[in-house]
Order: sequence, then structure tokens, then C-alpha cells
Amino acid sequence: QVNLVESGGGLVQAGGSLRLSCAASGRTFTWYAMGWFRQAPGKEREFVAAISWGGTTTYYADSVKGRFAISRDNAKNTVYLQMNSLKSEDTAIYYCAAHRTVFTTTPVDYWGQGTHVTVSS
Repeated sequence: QVNLVESGGGLVQAGGSLRLSCAASGRTFTWYAMGWFRQAPGKEREFVAAISWGGTTTYYADSVKGRFAISRDNAKNTVYLQMNSLKSEDTAIYYCAAHRTVFTTTPVDYWGQGTHVTVSS
């Protein structure tokens, strides 16, 4: 079992930045690729970004390329999502995910509870 707890969400103006964190506990963190999905009101959950267990491979949704950056600190069992140049369409609940292999879609092995991000225009 892997427990994932997100933090760092909040309200930000368009053009601003936020950094989300996801702290993992339970099974060995380095066994898992990590990533983020988001779900906007009335929409399906969508892939945002993912990173391999060693941090050498990353994937991004086209909608966030060049604006978001995913990273991980295996010593702290934490994955981060740096979000810059935020837009109103980035407003969503952001979910941390862990999976045995690097991923760009569901299903994944574990989910966090989510953290709200609201971008005001």
C-alpha cells in the first residue's frame, strides 16, 4: 500500500505560479513512477505529467508543456509539480498518482485525495 498526500493547492491569479507537493508513505517510493492528473468541474480526469522512478524520464500533456515541470526527491519520498503561467483553464482538482511503470493514462495503482487549484482571470 502506498499513501499519497497532496499539498500546495490554492487560489492564484492568472499568470501566477504554484508548486504542488505529493508526499508518499508506505511501500518503497523508488519502486514507483509518479505523476499528476487533474479534473475540472464537469470534465473527466485527465493526465497532466509523470516522472519515472529514477527521474530521468518525464511526460507532459500538450496543454501544460513549457509551463509545468514535474520533479521528484526520492530522499524525501516526494514528487512536485511546478506550475507557471497559470491559466483559468488550469482550474481543477489535482491528483497525485503512483504506478509500477511510467504512465500517461489510467489506470494507476494508487491515488491521492486531491488538492484544489483555482486560477482567477
